[in-house]
Amino acid sequence: MNRVVISTIGTSLLTKQINRGDNRETNWFKSLTNTANFLDTELDDEVKKIIKILQSRAKEKLATGKTEIIRGASAELNGIYGIYQDNLLSGKEDIHYLIATDTAQGKATAEIVQTFLQENGIVNVSIYQPPGLSTKSTLNFSEGIDDLIVWLDKEIPPLKENKYKVCFNLVGGFKSLQGYLNTIGMFYADEIIYIFEGKGSDSIAIPRLPIAVDNSLVAPYTVQLALLDAGMGMTKEETEEIPETLLGEVDGKMTLSSWGQLIWNQCKENLLAEKLLDFPYLEYQDSFREDYNQIRERKEKVKLQESLAKVSYLLAESNGDTSILKKDGGIQYDKYVNKGDMEHFRVTQGLRVSCTSAKGSLLLHRYGKEPDVNKNPY
Repeated sequence: MNRVVISTIGTSLLTKQINRGDNRETNWFKSLTNTANFLDTELDDEVKKIIKILQSRAKEKLATGKTEIIRGASAELNGIYGIYQDNLLSGKEDIHYLIATDTAQGKATAEIVQTFLQENGIVNVSIYQPPGLSTKSTLNFSEGIDDLIVWLDKEIPPLKENKYKVCFNLVGGFKSLQGYLNTIGMFYADEIIYIFEGKGSDSIAIPRLPIAVDNSLVAPYTVQLALLDAGMGMTKEETEEIPETLLGEVDGKMTLSSWGQLIWNQCKENLLAEKLLDFPYLEYQDSFREDYNQIRERKEKVKLQESLAKVSYLLAESNGDTSILKKDGGIQYDKYVNKGDMEHFRVTQGLRVSCTSAKGSLLLHRYGKEPDVNKNPY
């Protein structure tokens, strides 16, 4: 079975290359620590020079080809070597993602690991830096984790459907990131990899625990959570009954927290694949309800209801003014030619909803394949 390996990336591969006995390098560790959360554009020339020197030293150490030296130099590669029992070529068909902080040092370290793996037979290696992810502030870190959860939910399920075994390699990386990924991994990973402390230590593979979200605890808030997931910010009064752990607050508006997003991702397919939900600013004709009931694929129902939540959220933002829908490139809201007041918007590339607007609401008429809806939108 092929694997997808998700490795957290720290910066120890750089800091380990500092010669602590050289007086000229005495302050290098402090310089790197003080700029750990900086982007490349924020670094001064002196720190950039230090990083380049340490990158060069790290590459030289990895180029020795000696497994013991390589594993000692890089915690991330130590974990990957452990997965493949020191034979990287056994994983040449696998997919690797390197999760780094959105910082200059995170990128520099991840690029070294990426190049090394590709030069040693593992070609499919990508770096992902969740926008803003750093330990600069709680807000930066939380927003980065939010983005990471969304990314994981997009990338991992299709790979699992294609029978990939998902491994979280958490040997490297910052402790704060490891802590989150350890919990997230219980939902997405088939196993989580650690390494025992000490020279020549073996890897530890912790299998996925049988964790499942109790949908019944979330179901009463399905409409609110779907709207929050679509991007809506709500008042505290509108979300007062939703469990506090599912919510965050940004600029005075309630949003999904990192854990709220994680929980919602786990249960939304079950909740959105059932009855047609009543969203604000949307009304359903009997013909639309009949079309919905004809859908056989659960994922198609989920996608439709996610689209309805997005349309509802945008209309709420504009107090029912449909002009806001025209500005969204994904929905592609437009008016039919020579069909009166009938309009339509896109769910996916080939699926459409026909609708008319009146008194600040959108009345949905038909749903289905684009040619069928275009032919009979009423």
